[in-house]
Amino acid sequence: MANAEHFANIMVERFISAVEGGVDLVPVVADSTSTAKIAPFIKAFPDRLVNVGIAEQALVGTAAGLALGGKVAVTCNAAPFLISRANEQVKVDVCYNNTNVKLFGLNSGASYGPLASTHHSIDDISVMRGFGNIEVYAPASPIQCRQIIDYAINKQGPVYIRMDGKELPELFSDDYQFVPGKVDVLSEGDDVLLIGMGSAMHEVVDAAALLRDQGVSPQVLCISSIRPCDINQLVKNLVTAKSVITVEEHNVNGGIGALVCEVIAEFGTGNRIRRLGISDGGYAMAGDRKSMRAHHGFDANGIAKTALEMVKEN
Repeated sequence: MANAEHFANIMVERFISAVEGGVDLVPVVADSTSTAKIAPFIKAFPDRLVNVGIAEQALVGTAAGLALGGKVAVTCNAAPFLISRANEQVKVDVCYNNTNVKLFGLNSGASYGPLASTHHSIDDISVMRGFGNIEVYAPASPIQCRQIIDYAINKQGPVYIRMDGKELPELFSDDYQFVPGKVDVLSEGDDVLLIGMGSAMHEVVDAAALLRDQGVSPQVLCISSIRPCDINQLVKNLVTAKSVITVEEHNVNGGIGALVCEVIAEFGTGNRIRRLGISDGGYAMAGDRKSMRAHHGFDANGIAKTALEMVKEN
């Protein structure tokens, strides 16, 4: 397996590769060059970066204008400010007008840790799922991140990519192939179905190992493609599951927990489900990620504890 990598570094690497390959790509930042780790791109292409200053609404509007002018516009700034401050511009300029803008929400979830709720982005998936006409992705590993970015750059139309702000190790083998909509099966099992998104997948994988040590057989799914999502494939996994647990560094409303609940209700699969993440009406604890996840019950130990409770109840 590859060493851990920072998603922003991967993003910049793919931008450089795209321009070298002939793509007319223009990054737009909001005084967020350090957040975006964009220095290598500036060095390679000093005239291609647009910095609008600390003005996220102008960031998105400028990106939409560049896209209408034939560019592949990519926004690179912190997810909480991109989604909250520029909400109307994302909705109207990008989604409603179907402009060829790729929105990169950097340092998503509670990546900013001690900077607390002003800098946490635990509602971005719910917001983007509420908008029409935009694809939504949350990569969980370096190889997945690379392939999602390459796909987004070459796809015509708006895309939102939820980018974690910490180095993450690899979860998939070298022959992994990203497919839009696909629900990735990491392991098979009979006792409980664990479904994760983004960086929280690493907690899910560790929890699965803990459960196997205790004689429990978990099935593990990764949903990195939130829109589109292969609902029929998800239903096939649900109908054979005794219990389901979803895990995300996001509010339990509007993210993959909500997505799975919607599928259970609409297709009548009848699963018992527990959604782990930031609780309804709550905020992520201000602190380091390890402590925050333990506090909210979705670190590996918390997931395993919940799974054991559900298996016992079954």
